[in-house]
Amino acid sequence: MSGHSKWATTKHKKAALDSKRGKLFAKLIKNIEVAAKLGGADLNGNPTLFDAVQKAKKNSVPIDNINRAVKRGAGLDGGGVDYMSLIYEGYAPGGIAIMIECLTDNKNRAASEVRTALSKNNGQLADPGSVSYNFSRKGVVIVPADGIEEDAVFEAVLEAGVEQINEISGFDADDNPQQQFEIVAESNSLVSVREALQATNIDYNSADIVFYPELQVEVDETTAEKVLRVLDALEDLDDVQNVYSNMA
Repeated sequence: MSGHSKWATTKHKKAALDSKRGKLFAKLIKNIEVAAKLGGADLNGNPTLFDAVQKAKKNSVPIDNINRAVKRGAGLDGGGVDYMSLIYEGYAPGGIAIMIECLTDNKNRAASEVRTALSKNNGQLADPGSVSYNFSRKGVVIVPADGIEEDAVFEAVLEAGVEQINEISGFDADDNPQQQFEIVAESNSLVSVREALQATNIDYNSADIVFYPELQVEVDETTAEKVLRVLDALEDLDDVQNVYSNMA
C-alpha cells in the first residue's frame, strides 16, 4: 500500500503465511512476464524488467522461476503471455480512496472479483476519474535503513531528481519488521534514482512506479481496521497486482 500508512504493520502481519507467499510469488512472476513482453528479455536494455527481477529476487523468488518467466514473457520458449492491464477505483470505509491495479487474462472475472471484494467489506467501486485525482504517478524506491543514515541516502540521490525521503516502518523478505527509507521521485526519474543508489553501493528492496497519494487522510483505529480488511481482501485476489490508498 503506497503512502505507507502507520497501520502498515497491522496490515502485513499475515503476510508470512504460505498462501500469502505463494500469491506474492505469482504476482512478481506476472510482473516479470509483462515487462519482458513489452520491453524484451535484456535486463540492461529494459529497466522495467530489471526492477521487476530485482524485486522478485529480494522476495526470494527462485532464480529458475525468474528466468523461465523472462523467457515466457519475451516469447523465447515458444509460448508467451497475454495479460490486460486494468485499473479500478474505489472507496473504503471512512471515504478512503483506493486505486487497484490488475493484470488479468479475463476482464469480466477481474471486475467481478474486485467489485465483490469491495462490497463484502463495506467498500464500493467508484466511477473512473472519481478517485484517481487523489493520486500521482511517482517512482518509489525502498531502501533498508539498517546501518545507513538518511543523510547518506540523500547525498546519493540528490542529483537524481528525488522529491522526498521518508523513514517508514516496513518488512524484509522474511516478513520481519524493518525500518526503511522511502525515496519518492517523479516517475521518469525512477531509473536515475536507482542507478544513483547502485553507484554508491546502497542496497535497495524495490523500485516501482506507483500511485502515490497527494494528501493522506487520518483515520482512527476502528476505521483503519475496516480499511485494512478491504485492502487485504483486494490483495488476496489473483488478478490484483497492487492496491494503493490515501489512508495516513
